[in-house]
This record gives sequence, C-alpha cells and structure tokens, in this order.
Amino acid sequence: MQTKILLPEDRLPKQWYNIIPDMPGQMAPVVHPGTLQPVTPDDLLPLFPMPLIEQEVSTERWIDIPEEVRDILRLWRPSPLIRAHQLEKALGTPAKIYYKYEGVSPAGSHKPNTAVPQAYYNKIAGTKRIASETGAGQWGSSIALACQHFGLECTVYMVKVSYGQKPYRKSMMQLWGANVLPSPSNQTNAGRSILARDPDNQGSLGIAISEAVEDAATHEDTRYALGSVLNHVCLHQTVIGLEAKEQLAMVGAFPDVVIGCHGGGSNFAGIAFPFIADKANGREIRIVAYEPASCPTLTKGTYAFDYGDTAKMAPISKMYTLGHDFMPPGIHAGGLRYHGASPLVSQLLHEGVIEAKAVAQTACFEAAVLFARTESIIPAPESSHAIRGAIEEALQAKEEGKEKTILFNLSGHGHVDMTAYDAYFNGELEDYDYPAEAIRESLSHLPKIG
Repeated sequence: MQTKILLPEDRLPKQWYNIIPDMPGQMAPVVHPGTLQPVTPDDLLPLFPMPLIEQEVSTERWIDIPEEVRDILRLWRPSPLIRAHQLEKALGTPAKIYYKYEGVSPAGSHKPNTAVPQAYYNKIAGTKRIASETGAGQWGSSIALACQHFGLECTVYMVKVSYGQKPYRKSMMQLWGANVLPSPSNQTNAGRSILARDPDNQGSLGIAISEAVEDAATHEDTRYALGSVLNHVCLHQTVIGLEAKEQLAMVGAFPDVVIGCHGGGSNFAGIAFPFIADKANGREIRIVAYEPASCPTLTKGTYAFDYGDTAKMAPISKMYTLGHDFMPPGIHAGGLRYHGASPLVSQLLHEGVIEAKAVAQTACFEAAVLFARTESIIPAPESSHAIRGAIEEALQAKEEGKEKTILFNLSGHGHVDMTAYDAYFNGELEDYDYPAEAIRESLSHLPKIG
C-alpha cells in the first residue's frame, strides 16, 4: 500500500507549462491605469525586468526553466505526492484521495516556486532591491528567501492584520534579510493617505500592493515582485501539476477532480493548469477552486476590468473582482483576502472550464483538524479550503457508492499559524458572509473601460 509517491531530482520539470495558447477565447488586454490604453512592455519596465514581461505575454506553450533556478528548486523539489489512506479510512469513502504537499519548501508553502525565478530574472537584469507585499506571510517569506539566494535587498509591506496575527512569518522574513513593514505604513504616499483617513486601518492586499508598487516605481534600483495573480506567476507554479501528473502515472492513476484553494490564483493554477491541458484535449475531469465565503471573489464578484490595487497605481486587468477598494474582514486565512483574481483563472471560470465554490472558515478549520488527526500534517489555514473541498467530494462519492480519484494541492503547512488554531479551539472564529450591499458599493467604483 504505497503512501508517498516520489520523483527523483532528475525528473524535476525542465520547462514550465504556459496555458495561454490553450485558453478558450481571446485574452483581454491589460490596461494602463493612467492612460486607460493597453499597456506596452515599456510601461511595465519600472516594475518588472524584461524576461518576466516577456513571459507575461508569451504564446509559447513550453518555457525553459533556467538551470540556476532548477539548482535552487532542487533543495525541496520534486515535492511528494501522498495518498491520504488514513483520511480515506476516517471518511469511509471509496474515493482515492491524493495530495501534492508543497509544505516541504523552506518557507513552508508553494510560493518559492515563483519567488526563486522572479529573484533570478531581477538579478540578471541588474535589480538591487525587490519591493513586494504579503498577506499571511507565505509570499513575503518566500521572496525574502529568494532574494537572499541572489544577493538582493528585500522590502515587504505586510497587511497589518496579518502582521499582528502571524508574528513568526514576520520573523522568517527578517531571518532571510527582509525589511518588513506593517501596511498601511507611513513610508509611502499611498500608506500615509490611507492612515490619514483611517488611523486604525488594518490593511488589505490591495493597499499593500499600492505601497510596494509605489516603492518600486519611485526607486531606480528597485523592482516589484508579486506572489500571485499575474500570468508569469501562474506559469512558474505549474511545476506542481506537472510533477503530480508524472507521480499519478507512476501508480496508474488520473484524477476525476482536481482541487485547489483560491486567493489570487497562483497555487490553484499550479495544480490545475497542467490538467486543464488534458481537459482541452477531451479528457473527462472536473477542476474546482475553493475560496473563503468572507472574500468570495470568484463566486460573488463581477467579471470586469478593475485596478489591481487600492490606490489605482497597478495595471487594470479583466478579472473576477469585488472592487479594488474592497476591505476584507480579518479572517485567519490571511492569504485568501485579495479583491481580484488571476485573469487566466477568471477567464477559465467565465468560460465554464473550471468551477468555483465558497466555504466558511469554521468548516475549513474542522476539515484541517480532521486532516491533522489522520494524516498528521498541520495544514495552513489557506490550504484547509482545499481539504474541505476534497472531503466534500469524498463524502459525495461515499453517498453515491462510486469510486473517484481526488487530487488536491496542500499548498503549505501551518506550523506558524497556531494562533488561528487556538482561536478555533477557543470558539473565537465566526463565519462571515461578505454582505451583498458592500460588494455592490465597491463594484460601483470600477473603472470605465471599453
């Protein structure tokens, strides 16, 4: 009874899979926030090095992974694929449940898969410092780690509510040499203007992005790095699904359903996009994104052009959005609080290629506890959304008496998220459905494009 399915280091993917050539329909343009015209590569150069801009718009299906990047990825990749025998037994399901475990990375999540190549391309382009943002801290710790590998300075604007909730993520960033600031901060015009209006503002990813973008745009030696949403970020994460396909093939399996949690879209894209290629070729497979009911971007948002940040400095993309001035509640799944979504994921949902479901945080923590007590791994609160989805699928298989193969992405561990578990066990977590009237108010401020 095989539990861990391991790939040797020489099977680490040599190329990333670019889904753009296989997308249904034409991609919407990315729009400049000042001119409201499609952006050009020159418009993006203050933020990103040219190799990443080229990847953002590439129509090549396969893009080579530089050897310098693969050398660092080998520190933890390929990551294990694990059969959840104990969880299956506890659920009494005929379903087979597999999870791709990204918590083996040094930062404890999937985020270094893109942090490392982003730092590499910045280094060879002459960048001296990276400015970025983070919610729960997985991305901030990952970009700090990557900058350390390539000798880059790193400044991270951390959403203030997470800065308080997750102090050990801040410590990890500092350990890897980053300067960490609670956002909104008094270090940028965007932060100062928000604090002037609301001194107690607890922050959002949209605000933190505004600060990091302003920092990068106003310093010649600095570029911006984003841990989710953008096409090149989703591209880098496809090592997850590419490895999973090989690992499943080693045991003669193929999933009936693929599940990932969804905030901005990077870890969902990582597990899902390589399987969407199979679906495009006629393979029968369902692909489902699970998001928090308190930040229901895919399930209650509008598919429209919107700014990527609160201060309207980042480019405008067509995506599912709750509105750029959306202020999420301080739920413990801090990494799933972005107002928008990856344009690629959004278009796939709009075209009916994938599905999306929203789940409440107490149901997710309930699933995380069951998982920890059966599979022994303590999941990150964000990852618990995917576990909830896998359990629901497994219980449906039990009810129908059907065999089913389920694959989900366990995108990180929760070793530095124990405050969230304490709150759950103390009965301090409440379910929160974001009010429809608040969404309508935020959506009334969308930019007028087209």
